[in-house]
Amino acid sequence: MTTQVTIHEAKTHLSRLIQRALAGEEIVIARGHQPLVRLTVIPEAQTKRRLGGAADVVIGISDDFDAPLPDFKEYMP
Repeated sequence: MTTQVTIHEAKTHLSRLIQRALAGEEIVIARGHQPLVRLTVIPEAQTKRRLGGAADVVIGISDDFDAPLPDFKEYMP
């Protein structure tokens, strides 16, 4: 999705526009209705998706975690 804003709007809401650009939105800054520049994210500045950041949430998983439950035996092949 592309959003076009005026220079005045860009100056007033620069922090919000940066956050939207970081989230993947394309931001175009215009003088009146004429597009002038595009706000883009530098690839090195993009945060990497971090997996396993909640180490204290999963304490342990039982060995039979994915074993069939007795209540559902009649539904199993």
